[in-house]
Amino acid sequence: MMITSTTRALYDLHSPGMRTVIDAYRRARGWSWPPAYPIAQFPNPPLIIGLVALALRYPAAGTWADVLGAIGYVFVGVWAYLELTAGVNLFRRVLGAAGIAYVVFAIAERVGA
Repeated sequence: MMITSTTRALYDLHSPGMRTVIDAYRRARGWSWPPAYPIAQFPNPPLIIGLVALALRYPAAGTWADVLGAIGYVFVGVWAYLELTAGVNLFRRVLGAAGIAYVVFAIAERVGA
């Protein structure tokens, strides 16, 4: 496989294009509302990955749907655990507990318990 300068630029975190994307992501991660008691925040990576995997599960079929569902539930569970243990306020910790409850009930429903 031949690596071109364009391909290399995509993976170079110090290129101007990637710096713009990284800076925009960092600005978005700093957003919260209301600032004094954050209820809404930009989603962190485990939640983004989990929601994308769960959304892609619906058009998928067979084994792929099961794999995407498992990935989605694992990452939503990681996000919920992080919110429960390190949430910035009581609301975020309760949201984490609700997320863990959702994952447990969703998995129980999938396995038929």
